[in-house]
Amino acid sequence: MGERGFDVAVVGATGAVGREMLSVLEQREFPIANLRAMASHRSAGRTLQCGGQSVVVEDLEEADFSGVDFALFSAGSTVSRRHAQRAVDAGAVVIDNTSAFRMDAGVPLVVPEVNQQAARDHRGIVANPNCSTIQMVVALKPLVDQYGLERVVVSTYQSASGAGQSGVDELMEGARAYIKGEQEPAPSTFAHPLAFEALPHIDVFDENGFTREELKMIRETRKILDDPALEISATCVRVPVLRCHSEAVTVDLGRAVDVDEIRQIWRDSDGVEVLDNPASAQYPLSRPATDTDPCWVGRIRRDLDRPQTLHFWVVSDNLRKGAALNAVQIAESFAVEDHS
Repeated sequence: MGERGFDVAVVGATGAVGREMLSVLEQREFPIANLRAMASHRSAGRTLQCGGQSVVVEDLEEADFSGVDFALFSAGSTVSRRHAQRAVDAGAVVIDNTSAFRMDAGVPLVVPEVNQQAARDHRGIVANPNCSTIQMVVALKPLVDQYGLERVVVSTYQSASGAGQSGVDELMEGARAYIKGEQEPAPSTFAHPLAFEALPHIDVFDENGFTREELKMIRETRKILDDPALEISATCVRVPVLRCHSEAVTVDLGRAVDVDEIRQIWRDSDGVEVLDNPASAQYPLSRPATDTDPCWVGRIRRDLDRPQTLHFWVVSDNLRKGAALNAVQIAESFAVEDHS
């Protein structure tokens, strides 16, 4: 680190999450002395803006990570596997937003509001969890601490942007064609046209009938909460929403649910905002949650037959807290330690 701050590299800077990382770094005034943007050779030479700096995109294949303090990777798991260790060997702490290292035993999987202390055990790489996992565990952690957690059942309603810009483009093109009564373009990002549809299919299917997205949520949640025996099941659905993931979560807790107490617990918790007045149609929605940082929780209710069972709805911006913001928060935790 220099006297003016840290040298930061954003890998995959021209992608949707990479651009959001640049935006979050600027908005949160992360102490940057030198900013570098890296991407594929196709994007090399482009100029990006961040915090008043004009940054020329470097070709990742040729980039030298010497002097970089933090390298924020979001260019796909294949790229991370090829280049993350190169950054570590040059002295950088890699914060990786792909699935490449999440389940490696020697790599911390971190959500700062939940298990920030785990980041200290890194060996050069810290992993960002899957976007759908992040928002759920931010909401679950206060319940774990105050009630105990026995079982989780979650159904997700995930936006097109979770599949990248190609997913957004495919949704919009399909919606325009459908409205005009024209032939919809053949899908390439999704298995079927997403416009005006719900697809219970994110990533590929495992032989057990679950998709990889569902298995990510199960395995990552157990690792983050340090509870390998936690009973958890997920059904992940892609819906025709541009941005923000929504989740319907049912949890069996360690004692009888007190809804008022739980609302207050969440109000007092970092990273959570409560919006829960169904009688006035006030509950979390995707469009209002876009470009916001919290995990928005509502539709909070005790099960009618099971006093220890709680149902709730959680919405969060998958490009911010689900990706870019979480990565920057991890970097911030190291920056604070460095300055202390």
